[in-house]
Amino acid sequence: MATDNGFTISEIESDGDHVHLLIDCNPQHSIPNIIKALKGVSARLLFKEFPQLKKKLWGGNIWNPSYFVATVREHMEAQLRQYIQNQKVR
Repeated sequence: MATDNGFTISEIESDGDHVHLLIDCNPQHSIPNIIKALKGVSARLLFKEFPQLKKKLWGGNIWNPSYFVATVREHMEAQLRQYIQNQKVR
């Protein structure tokens, strides 16, 4: 899905109730469109595999509409990768 939309997920990890991603994309990409695609595709796949989820979720939504985005300079990328990798649910 990411490559179809012209971006790459470099790192991904979850921390219980949220997901941390490091995404490589061109400055021309629309961040809201990337987030919409990620949330939409992942929700469809989860509901397809676990249809009972929709009944257990308030309003049938798996994702909160909010998100946080920050740009990363090259010299900070290694630190951010390490931070994301350390977010594993223990």
